[in-house]
Amino acid sequence: MPIPLLVLALSAFAIGTTEFVIMGLLPEVSADLGVSVPVAGWLITAYALGVAIGAPLMALATSRLPRRTALILLMGIFIAGNLLCALAGDYAFLLVARVVTSLCHGAFFGISAVAAAGLVAPERRASAVAMMFTGLTLANVLGVPLGTALGQALGWRSTFWAVTLIGIAALAGLIRALPRDAHQAPLSIRQELGGLLRPDLWLALSTTVLFSASMFALFTYVAPLLRDVTGVSPRGVTGNLLLIGIGLTVGNVLGGRYGDKHLRATLSAAFMALALCSATLAWTSHSPVAAAINLFLWALAAFALVPALQVNVVNHGQTAPNLISTLNIGAFNVGNALGAWAGGVVLLTTDDLTLIPFAAAALALVGLAAVRLAARRSAALIT
Repeated sequence: MPIPLLVLALSAFAIGTTEFVIMGLLPEVSADLGVSVPVAGWLITAYALGVAIGAPLMALATSRLPRRTALILLMGIFIAGNLLCALAGDYAFLLVARVVTSLCHGAFFGISAVAAAGLVAPERRASAVAMMFTGLTLANVLGVPLGTALGQALGWRSTFWAVTLIGIAALAGLIRALPRDAHQAPLSIRQELGGLLRPDLWLALSTTVLFSASMFALFTYVAPLLRDVTGVSPRGVTGNLLLIGIGLTVGNVLGGRYGDKHLRATLSAAFMALALCSATLAWTSHSPVAAAINLFLWALAAFALVPALQVNVVNHGQTAPNLISTLNIGAFNVGNALGAWAGGVVLLTTDDLTLIPFAAAALALVGLAAVRLAARRSAALIT
């Protein structure tokens, strides 16, 4: 893999860490700034809203810039946002700083995916996108626990100082390693928006939403499921989450490798595996060993879809790749919210945690149906 892909992976690691590490630092933040934990939780919500709103706006704002320049600018915003977080003296300042940080998130991942695919031969695009997203999976495996431990030991601001330094290293790598886009013609906003008129694109984006909804319907409630149904200790929950992180990383790599060879088949197989692994957790959750194995396989199947879904959307957005790739990052976040809501509805209606895996499986099967529909539409157009 080219060195620029490693730089993009480092950038993804920094962004993924700053997004998720706040979850482990809420008690420290609330105690230090004199707010309740639920109020501190708005730091997570504000970031998510900033990603959803900022992603298309930043993609359009940078549409006339070369991708290298856009990525450097977005990483500069990321560094500034984390620096402001580290310097925040009160809750309101920290909330604004989190929103500033979030503005770069969606556009950076969207443009990075296009840039990563452009660094390699066409038959290796999914692997290149998977390499970039490996930084995000490693952020969950390493960045979040290490950042949480650092914040607990030295104060929550130390974590943001550390992420700022990682961001600076990533920025230096982007400046040094990313090739210049000498032949990239700038696109007008009208051209970018015109790329959204293809129906197949919206079917591809819907597939991404359904995947993410399936994953987060279960992932949001996996800790209560392990605690109350499986009966594991808090340390056991942490161990299972680490195992899930490893599964996400392995699945991401495998999804990139097989997505390069057979994109449509990879999407179908991974959605079927995701549905199966989700549903079987309703039974295996009663055994600590069986649940751990099931969750590893579930995580592997889930992130095998990520690079394939990103390439699938980009294939439908050749006329406006930056905006459309960025919208797919937004689609992941829409699915996150939808999945968490769906799992919550099941729990409020039935008060049975073991039914949530069935809801996740149902969403995965709808995603599989969307893949099959897209395949039939594509075959009809060819014939």
